[in-house]
Amino acid sequence: MMDGWMDGWIDTLLIPSEIQAFRSVHATTKRQNRQDVRMEWGPALPDSLVLEIFLRLPHYAVLRAGLTCRQWLAVSRDEFLWRELFYSYYRIPRCVPRHPAAVSWYREFKRLFDCIPCVEVQTLKEHSDQVLHLAFSHRGHRFSSCSKDCTVKLWDTERPDGNISLVHSSSMRQFNWGYTQFSQFNADDSLLLVSGVYLGPHHSSSGEIAVISLENYTLLSRVRNKPYDVFGCWLNETHLISGNLHWIGNMTSCSVLWLNKAFQDIESENVNVVKRLFKIQNINASTIRTVMVAHCRRHDNPDLLLDYEAQHQARRQKGLQQQHHQPLLFDLGTSGSEEEDEEEEEEDERQREAKGRSITSARIPQPTISGLEHVLHSCKNVGQTELEIETQVAQMMGRVHTKAPNPSFNEPSETSEGEDKTYLLFTTGSLTYSPHQIGIKLIKPDQMTTSGPVLGEERSSEEFFDSLDHVIDIHGHIIGMGLSPDHRYLYVNSRAWPAGCVISDPMAPPPIAEEIDLHVIDLKSLREERRSLRAHRAFTPNDECFFIFLDVSRDFVASGAEDKHGYIWDRHYNICLARLAHDDVVNSVAFSPADQELLLSASDDSTIKVWRSPRMVRLAQAPIRPPRPRSLLPSWLSRNKNSSSSAGSVNGKP
Repeated sequence: MMDGWMDGWIDTLLIPSEIQAFRSVHATTKRQNRQDVRMEWGPALPDSLVLEIFLRLPHYAVLRAGLTCRQWLAVSRDEFLWRELFYSYYRIPRCVPRHPAAVSWYREFKRLFDCIPCVEVQTLKEHSDQVLHLAFSHRGHRFSSCSKDCTVKLWDTERPDGNISLVHSSSMRQFNWGYTQFSQFNADDSLLLVSGVYLGPHHSSSGEIAVISLENYTLLSRVRNKPYDVFGCWLNETHLISGNLHWIGNMTSCSVLWLNKAFQDIESENVNVVKRLFKIQNINASTIRTVMVAHCRRHDNPDLLLDYEAQHQARRQKGLQQQHHQPLLFDLGTSGSEEEDEEEEEEDERQREAKGRSITSARIPQPTISGLEHVLHSCKNVGQTELEIETQVAQMMGRVHTKAPNPSFNEPSETSEGEDKTYLLFTTGSLTYSPHQIGIKLIKPDQMTTSGPVLGEERSSEEFFDSLDHVIDIHGHIIGMGLSPDHRYLYVNSRAWPAGCVISDPMAPPPIAEEIDLHVIDLKSLREERRSLRAHRAFTPNDECFFIFLDVSRDFVASGAEDKHGYIWDRHYNICLARLAHDDVVNSVAFSPADQELLLSASDDSTIKVWRSPRMVRLAQAPIRPPRPRSLLPSWLSRNKNSSSSAGSVNGKP
């Protein structure tokens, strides 16, 4: 008879109409097996013939047939059989090898079928508007959610009953925010970065980043962030990266990325709290967006899935001793040609404050592509020829006044090949305003802190722009990015442009596909490794595209979509394994770092759904078995044997 742990899995596979014949056979052979002890069986079918029969059955029928007798059970565990069932059921090309960590084809089939978080176990309805983003803490004990209701909420995932409960909710409406859009825990889970969008005129591109202490839920600081879809991110435990944008022409701008200290302590009078990291020129109405940091420390793994180090390691417990103070609003001060932009920002802020006094709780339309209001206004008053001349002049000035890229970035020396590297990743562009390129910039160790010159590394008077160390062109509109747990692989959602298209007008990008491509970029080789199957879809045009957050676990990658579903793929086999249904657009998904069989999805239907694997659901529903009573006879025999041994020792005999 099969092991008890397998019975629950078989029950999830059975389709009553298709196994009705097996039930009668099973009942008959069960009666015969009871007589097996008293009488001999007649001639049985050869194992080879049983195997040939099983090869023509679906997997659930094979499992059920294995309950019939010992011979069929042995054949139903045959590795060749499950190899054939694996490739045929999941439709995987036979050139794809088995997962390097798999111990058998049967267990690998079971992993993909039984360990996918595809069973809805809870729906959280505490948000009153669209839920835009979800983020787990590094320990997996909490997660945060951001919403159009302008709140950031914290949730507990470690309740004894297995349900998720609300711990804390903070409204950012008092700071004139329109809504919260992104959040991220720092490395030791003591601080939470929250990114939001300012209230203001239609197509406003200004935002702000807030830092909240998770010890007492106090607001520690606020940092301006422009455009708002830079989002912001942590560089280390105490410093975060924000952005600012300065227009220097009709379609030419400059993106400045700032390093900010998350809080101000007693020594802050002698230490900078803000420092400029990079200043990068943008052409053709493009801007830098969606910054994230990759700490590439394990680049010796040759295979995509040989990153099985523990996802959750003990974090250094460090208490941040904070003085009671008012949260800071870091004004990213500039000089020279940037003063006019600061004056315009102050005027915009005064307008936002005036509008904020009369704001209601009505639903706020979500801005899409940020920073276009300046370009759209300029294009109405300037001809196409003038815009082309401006682009050519900007490119010429960029070549003259841009600092040379790091010469050792693509060709590391033998002494530096094993060194840890920290990359700043972001979306950008060079042909049109829609983000279609991944920019990569190496962050040096001396840039990890705000100590040193306020404006960063000294530049000559002729070199006031930083160059990108590496650029990867996606040839499509990028709508999402996510890093693998070991930070080696970058997963990118994009909507492809037509093959062979030529962009002649930066303000008229090519039409984008409804299908979403999921690209995989190896940050060791800095090239695209593979493209996943097109399973998820989006329908908005270029100028209305919005970010769809994806997440990556040890074995799986998940993403939202505009087709009212979330999707889960296997990272090794590159196949779609599950669809997670919602009533509206799915904006974000998040795996628990402590357990990849727990997944969250957030949607425009104002809900957060909790998904667990069939295996975890079955374990949670299984009755607790009482401890087996201890048999008196073995206990008595054991005591009698011990006493006899003791007596023999006293008499000097073994």
